[in-house]
Amino acid sequence: MESNDAGVLTFAWRGCLFRVPDQVQAPKAGSLFFCRNLVVRPGERMLEIGAGLGLAAVLAARSGARVVATDILPEAVEVIRANAALNGVVLDTRLGDCWAPVGDDRFDLVCTNPPQMPTPSGRARRDATAAADNGGVDGWEILDRVIGGARAHLQPRGRLVFTIFAFLGLKRACAKLEAAGLEPTVVASEIQSFPRIGYERLEHIRSLDTEATVGGGTPATIERFMIQGTVPA
Repeated sequence: MESNDAGVLTFAWRGCLFRVPDQVQAPKAGSLFFCRNLVVRPGERMLEIGAGLGLAAVLAARSGARVVATDILPEAVEVIRANAALNGVVLDTRLGDCWAPVGDDRFDLVCTNPPQMPTPSGRARRDATAAADNGGVDGWEILDRVIGGARAHLQPRGRLVFTIFAFLGLKRACAKLEAAGLEPTVVASEIQSFPRIGYERLEHIRSLDTEATVGGGTPATIERFMIQGTVPA
């Protein structure tokens, strides 16, 4: 990454160039893991919920997908549009929360890499970095809403793809997808550095870690999963 005099970071990756202003979180390990393992087929209609700076959306459009990219922050929507233009692709960018911007539209692929850090009650910080991580008390606040609405917005054999930290529970994720009428599979996994904000919330995270993914002492790493839920044939 490089920074210019205006305080805007420039991030070059996979032949693309992205502007990252202060109001939008810069790409982290989870974002890159998400993009590396997101399979997009030419001609597919894709929705990315919470597209941030547009990293996955731009790469998908370059692969031939027809992409709708949404975010709850007006600043992010502006950045997505700017990064699409910078890389010569066309995106349908929309402002709004979760499914609200797309009405009854249906997609071949819905993907999201949402805030998912468990946040103790009353401890949600509002600075740019922390707000992008706050996932509600159990980390599932946004993901539950995405999973709950997925069947109504997916085409036959459509796919919902998202990432989770292991401490949210792989078995729990699969059970949630099955309850929503989707067939779960694990697309990829990766060992990553334990998130810095997680150390502030370690006791709380351990209280939710029913699958015992966070060991004793101070954890150095955590596994991250890319999970897919598919509409049954």
